[in-house]
Amino acid sequence: MRIDLHAHSTASDGTDAPADLIRAASAAGLDVVALTDHDTVSGWAEALAAAETIGITMVPGVEISCRWQGVSLHLLAFFFDPADAPLLAEMERTRNGRAGRAETMVAQLAADYPISWAQVQRHATGDTVGRPHIADALVESGVVATRDEAFDRLLHSRSAYYVPHAAPEPVAAVGLVRAAGGVAVFAHPGARGRGEVVPDSLIVEMAAAGMAGLEVDHRDHDAPTRARLRDLASRLGLLVTGSSDYHGTGKVNRLGENTTSPEAYAAILAAATSGVAPGGGS
Repeated sequence: MRIDLHAHSTASDGTDAPADLIRAASAAGLDVVALTDHDTVSGWAEALAAAETIGITMVPGVEISCRWQGVSLHLLAFFFDPADAPLLAEMERTRNGRAGRAETMVAQLAADYPISWAQVQRHATGDTVGRPHIADALVESGVVATRDEAFDRLLHSRSAYYVPHAAPEPVAAVGLVRAAGGVAVFAHPGARGRGEVVPDSLIVEMAAAGMAGLEVDHRDHDAPTRARLRDLASRLGLLVTGSSDYHGTGKVNRLGENTTSPEAYAAILAAATSGVAPGGGS
């Protein structure tokens, strides 16, 4: 069984519509794929309908934006109640913060480059406006050739154009996911190429709050980082997952390039059913 637990659609910053993502996952030989758009569940219904037709398992999920002492990090959440009011309200607050942040960044970039907010809005067809849509506008204007170049040159967290946005503290976010009946996994926790990463002490706190696992096998983690995170997961009783973090043509990441073991997936399903996180957190 081939399982990829992190992928994005046009509901946030992917380039495939939710149904097209499911078709692409099937074509890539996946048996299970999670739709984890940024801070929105709006793609779930379309993706689930396509999955039922095609005969592939779609895991309903989301990637929640968090912030800890100025550091940006992401939390994957699976199998939670999509009508849970506190979690939905927090995601809406984050989406609104992302939109305001994006508009400010575009205004700053426009002083030096040919880019407009109207361009970005044309590229952001889903609920969540983010830096990838700014990157798409920069590609359209000929400033850069790809999204990756836009992030490397202009949109990274250390750039003069970067602006942070409102997001929940990660331990609180784990609590919201657990209260909504979901299973939480820390997304790419060692991805230093994206910016500063959080200390292991915070991961310990998140595990104590009920976080179930760490996304270890990810293209942004080199071999030493994967080994260190595996050891940390073992010490904390956390699951280890792997995924592509697929965004369609927006990134070089390919569906199924990293996968989650059937055993870890079964444990996530069990945690969602029982309400008890694998590490014993409440």
